[in-house]
Amino acid sequence: MFGLPLSFAAPLALAALLALPALWYLLRVTPPRPRRIDFPPLRILADLLPERETPARTPLWLMLLRLAAAACLILAVAGPVWNPAATRVGDGRAPLVLILDNGATAAQDWRDRIRIATDEVEGAARAGRPVALLATASAPAGLEATGPGPALERLRAIQPLPHLAARDAHLPALAGFLEQHPGSAVVWISDGIAGVDEGRFPAGLAEAVAKGTAALTVLKGDRAPALALAGPEGSGGRIGVRVLRAEANGRDAGTVRALDAKGLPLAEGAFGFAANATEAETGFDLPVEIRNAIARFEIAGERSAGAVTLADERGRRRRVGLVFGGTTDQAQPLLSPSYYLSRALSPFADVQEPRGGKGAAESIGQMLDAQVSVLVLADVGALDPATQERVAGFVEKGGLLLRFAGPRLAAGSDDLVPVRLRRGGRVLGGALSWESPKTLAPFAAESPFAGLKPPADIGVRRQILAEPDGDLARKTWASLQDGTPIVTAAKRGEGLVVLVHVTADTTWSNLPLSGLFLDMLRRTVALAGTTPPAEGGPQAGPPPVLAPRLALDGFGTLNPPPATARAIPATYTDRATPEHPPGFYGPVDGGLAVNALKPDDRLRPLDFAALQTARFGGLSQADRRDLRGPLFLAALGLLALDTLATLWLGGFFGLMAARWRRPAAAALLLPGLLLAGAPDPARAAEPQANRPNGIESALVTRIAYVLTGDATVDETSRAGLSGLTQMLSSRTALEPGEPAGIDPGKDELAFYPLIYWPIVPSRPQPGEQAIRRIDAFMKNGGTVIFDTRDAMTARSGGPPTAEALYLQRMLATLEVPELEPVPRDHVLTKAFYLVDSFPGRYANGQTWVEALPPAGDGAERRPARAGDGVSPIVITGNDLASAWAVGRRGEALYPVVGGDPRQREMSFRGGVNLVMYALTGNYKADQVHVPALLERLGQ
Repeated sequence: MFGLPLSFAAPLALAALLALPALWYLLRVTPPRPRRIDFPPLRILADLLPERETPARTPLWLMLLRLAAAACLILAVAGPVWNPAATRVGDGRAPLVLILDNGATAAQDWRDRIRIATDEVEGAARAGRPVALLATASAPAGLEATGPGPALERLRAIQPLPHLAARDAHLPALAGFLEQHPGSAVVWISDGIAGVDEGRFPAGLAEAVAKGTAALTVLKGDRAPALALAGPEGSGGRIGVRVLRAEANGRDAGTVRALDAKGLPLAEGAFGFAANATEAETGFDLPVEIRNAIARFEIAGERSAGAVTLADERGRRRRVGLVFGGTTDQAQPLLSPSYYLSRALSPFADVQEPRGGKGAAESIGQMLDAQVSVLVLADVGALDPATQERVAGFVEKGGLLLRFAGPRLAAGSDDLVPVRLRRGGRVLGGALSWESPKTLAPFAAESPFAGLKPPADIGVRRQILAEPDGDLARKTWASLQDGTPIVTAAKRGEGLVVLVHVTADTTWSNLPLSGLFLDMLRRTVALAGTTPPAEGGPQAGPPPVLAPRLALDGFGTLNPPPATARAIPATYTDRATPEHPPGFYGPVDGGLAVNALKPDDRLRPLDFAALQTARFGGLSQADRRDLRGPLFLAALGLLALDTLATLWLGGFFGLMAARWRRPAAAALLLPGLLLAGAPDPARAAEPQANRPNGIESALVTRIAYVLTGDATVDETSRAGLSGLTQMLSSRTALEPGEPAGIDPGKDELAFYPLIYWPIVPSRPQPGEQAIRRIDAFMKNGGTVIFDTRDAMTARSGGPPTAEALYLQRMLATLEVPELEPVPRDHVLTKAFYLVDSFPGRYANGQTWVEALPPAGDGAERRPARAGDGVSPIVITGNDLASAWAVGRRGEALYPVVGGDPRQREMSFRGGVNLVMYALTGNYKADQVHVPALLERLGQ
């Protein structure tokens, strides 16, 4: 407008400026001049100077002040915007098509691109154009042009998704829309990274734009800023991950963190990109126990699903015991099976071999004493009954026994094999044989080796044959082209017995010389300590499926899986998809992890060469400013000045000054001044130890509550915690101080063991600083009770309430542990009183705490269980503070909702347990051992 970067949302409102001349005229209107009548007695007053004078007309400067206030109001109503989004070319009545990349790599600069998208939609609103939105990582659907208002609401609901975008899937709908609406303006806000479509989208988009005679604008950063993780990959005792980027973007160094299942850091590794490199590596040299505890790798400071790699049982480094049944003379490099096995297993397992063992039985005993997860027996024949019983017990308790064939096994006989064997073996390709060596057949889809491709040059010259029976096909993992089994397996108790029907060296086949041998061993060893797969074969049916347990969102935070998530087969090895989001699938022990990227994926920049007619722009545009607020403030200030000027011209200030000069007025004014300068009575009466900040707060134990800004809720929280404090003082040895209202973003939280946070969805979300301080408070041992107060409105299986959605958004950036409803044997139910629920004003809500580790099989049944520490988070919807709230005379302020007459009493008991649990931790769980310890000491 007039060469300035200025536009108006409601330009017709500017027509009111034409009324300013009329306003000028009205302000200058004066009453009719009074008629003069000579009255001689008043002549004596003519020479007296009047103390007050009333102007005959409004002063010019006051009229200009009022006109300026009116002009500011008119301009503010017109909705002025400085640096508005550029109006896109094309037919001004045709729709604006906004394409927004929201895949797994989009979260890095998400705020900038959402800001640009919002400007584009608001620009379309000023131009009166409908808007059609297309999120490239969302499921394909038909495009529909709507008004800018609904489009803006939908835009605010779009979030980054945790899988790569499949842009090609949207091309048919986009081409059809542009053909129906010629002359449209297309704006593509791109992240600059090719998705699963290998970068074919730009060419398809150029063709659709040309057919629809549309105008295309591409907004992107100078360089794709996203970083991503691929891996992990184990080599020897080191576990490594690869840091990826699509192109050199100036982000050349950083840190990768390894975290456990609770989000606690275990290790950090620095990475650095070489000049113009798109891939960097970092790794961790850790003990097996710490390495196996890693559940997550992430790039520090990179909040996106692509910058997170989850680790499951397949990435654990197993301790493998290797026993060879041959003599010492045969245990030579390149000759013994242990030579090939140790080198094949070392990249992903901790291989241990017996030292000084005399015979297979003693060697096996050494390995079992070393607590191996996998026991590998290479050409070990029949075992003595004691050793056989011990190995069988090892398998029954969850161990994996992997056996390789050989002359001794062919001649021996024991039950530690998955199938019945035909003694003597089968020779192929020998001087007296009438058959040629056989190669492997393709692996069945139900086999753990599914997806591996057997090389054509693998030849098997000899094997141990299995006796045919009805279960042989179900127990076969791999077979030769003629159908004879080459790998069989069977479940024994909680463990697994696997038999490879050839030797582990090259005497019977050249399989140990191939890369397939290493991949088969990797997948077999990965089954140790997990739920064994169903014995499968061509007739066994589909593999088992694993239901989603936790899923990553687009910002890399683990949450409950969305409703659209589907179960995966146990053999799933692909990257994440919309139906299978990244996360953990299956049980806690033995599940699978799905990641946004596969270990061999690479990031590639998008090739925009096909978009020759497009206009390109950046994301770092000039900041857009809405001028309505400043103009309204300016108008308000001018009107305030007008009021002061009117009072001054009317002599009001002179009269007030005269009155203030009187002593009586000064005496009356003095108390007011003293009261104005005095501190807040409530704050002044409060002792030093009860103030939110300062070292005095450490002198007394206090419960804190978060000030939400809602006066009613805050007063209820104060009254509720005051009632609970009185109950603690009267029933326990604790003498807490008055509860403190705190602002998590400003006040020190370390003084308080327990913080009560009522959820008020009408209030804005807490700031980033407050969230980080709460996160540090919980990690350092504090407990926060989040009370959604929605037990009466929440419906099981129904949509979440406004309070629940508010809490989900707030916790999205916190590292919240896995939660579960309070178990009946949780130490929280026995911390002071014996309770089985935690009612508040309502009694039908569920109370959630950090999930406890499962009780070990065969372990002594304990009256109370607890984890390693206090749950950092408690979530309830029962409105605890309303049940605890009492007045000055101790009367209850709110009625309870429920049929139990003791509900308020049980609510206080639950509150006492919560405070005692936060202060004393899990000591009650340890108390149950006292009788046993005393009994042992007495013995």
